Amino acid sequence: MLLRPSDLVLEPTVRRLCREPYPGHPKGCPNWGKKVGCPPRARLLENVLDLKAPVYLVHNRFCLVEHIDKLRQAHPTWSDRQLRCCLYWQGTARKQLRQKVSEALCELIQFSDFGPGDDPIVLYCPEACGVNVTRTMRRMGIRLEWPPMSFAYQVALIGHRRY
Repeated sequence: MLLRPSDLVLEPTVRRLCREPYPGHPKGCPNWGKKVGCPPRARLLENVLDLKAPVYLVHNRFCLVEHIDKLRQAHPTWSDRQLRCCLYWQGTARKQLRQKVSEALCELIQFSDFGPGDDPIVLYCPEACGVNVTRTMRRMGIRLEWPPMSFAYQVALIGHRRY
């Protein structure tokens, strides 16, 4: 879906969420400062994408309830925390998002949003670039659940590379 510049909620402070403790990780995400695409090494959105050119949002809505029901049948003694563990669903959800991004890129190229010589860039972790995904999605009419109970969303942005 095409975003207007006013739809994007840019809040560099959202990157601090990666430092918030969660079970098993008292210092937050272990990728902080290690992966190029993760804070603080990840560049802010305005330094990555040309925000004067069109920016597209692609999202995947993963049905967490269906996933949990399948796991519960296979593992009836597991706790709710075990059934919801992202290790068991995130790979599938990310694969679905990559497929949707691939389809979107084909459409964008087909309909001339990106022409010869254009270099579209896909950001699979817009939060790392300072995008408040929750508020951006709300502006698009989609409310995210925190923590995800029924559905988990993955979001990517497609745009023109800023040179």
